[in-house]
Amino acid sequence: MSGYDRVVQPAAGDEALENHLGGEEAKNYRRYEFDTVAPHVGRSLLEIGSGLGDFAEQFLPRLDRLVVSDFDPYCVEQLRKRFADRSDVDVLQFGLPTEIPLAEPVDTVVMMNVLEHIEEDVEALKSLARVVQPGGRIVIWVPGYMQLYGDFDRKVGHVTRYTPKTLRATVEAAGLRPQVLKPINFLGGLAWWVAVRKGGVGYPDPRLVKIYDRTVVPTTRFIEKLITPPFGQTVFCVARVPA
Repeated sequence: MSGYDRVVQPAAGDEALENHLGGEEAKNYRRYEFDTVAPHVGRSLLEIGSGLGDFAEQFLPRLDRLVVSDFDPYCVEQLRKRFADRSDVDVLQFGLPTEIPLAEPVDTVVMMNVLEHIEEDVEALKSLARVVQPGGRIVIWVPGYMQLYGDFDRKVGHVTRYTPKTLRATVEAAGLRPQVLKPINFLGGLAWWVAVRKGGVGYPDPRLVKIYDRTVVPTTRFIEKLITPPFGQTVFCVARVPA
């Protein structure tokens, strides 16, 4: 669960582990997330807003050290239970922006659908940069384009949706250097615009999520192997912490 909103505190049910939306109905999308992020992850990882830990757990075979975290006490409790027998996994509870209670720096931080909840996004990234090794990476996955902002965004406490331009400005203001910065999930963005902005859908229908996962996600992945789309449901960034 991404519980890092500093402006709006929606009901717990509204956020609904929104940072890894889809669950069992969106296996292809979850793989799409992992395959996009994984090439940029080193040997030690801090995930911000880990929810129940499904996403972070996928990285364990390639890591020496994993730190999972969340703001929500329920998620933190579940994370501690899930990784109770793993000496290479630490569990933290904190909100951003703040000093992060991390004893040793990591080489990678991953934020999946977290930054858009934080009004003080530059300060949040500065907090994270202080716990990343020089030359390390902060991987950012955020919802894209205010044209797609709707009731769902309001319900889950999104302060904004980013474009590559606005995310670049945020990242650079925090003293970071964008290494990868692009919109992704072009067809998903079009589908979201039709369903949420024009169709007035307040929350994704699980039946439509399943159809989307089976048809749109594989097509999107194929297209994005050939071209970088000009628009997308998501903006993806890999930012370097200066050496």
